[in-house]
Amino acid sequence: MSAAASLASLLPWFVAAWLLGIGLYAIVTSRNFIHLIGCLSVVQSSTYVLLLSVGYRKGAIAPIFYTHPPGTPAVDPVMQALVLTDVVIGATVTALLLALVLQLHKRRGKLDPEDLRPMQP
Repeated sequence: MSAAASLASLLPWFVAAWLLGIGLYAIVTSRNFIHLIGCLSVVQSSTYVLLLSVGYRKGAIAPIFYTHPPGTPAVDPVMQALVLTDVVIGATVTALLLALVLQLHKRRGKLDPEDLRPMQP
C-alpha cells in the first residue's frame, strides 16, 4: 500500500477527530444555548463519519446481493443502520433541546447560561 493510499484510508478518522475537537471547543466556549445545540450536532456528525469509515470496504458494493454472485465484497450494512439510527436519535434530541430552550426563553427572556440564576421555587 502506498503512502497516499494509507493516508487516504486515515482521512475519515482525521475528519471525525477534527469535527469532534471543533465541536467540543465550541461547546466549551459557547455563550448561547442555541449555539450550544448546534455544536452538539457537530459533535454528533463526527460519529456519522466514524461509523461510516468503520463500515467502508475498498472496492465493495452496496449490501444488496440479488444481482451479484455469492462472495462479492460488500460494505457493512450494520454500520449503515447504526448511522441511520444515530441520525434519527440526533434529530430527536435536537428537537427536544430546542423546545426546552424555547420554553426557557419564554420564561426568562435570556439564552446566555451565565445570565441565568437558579430557578426559585
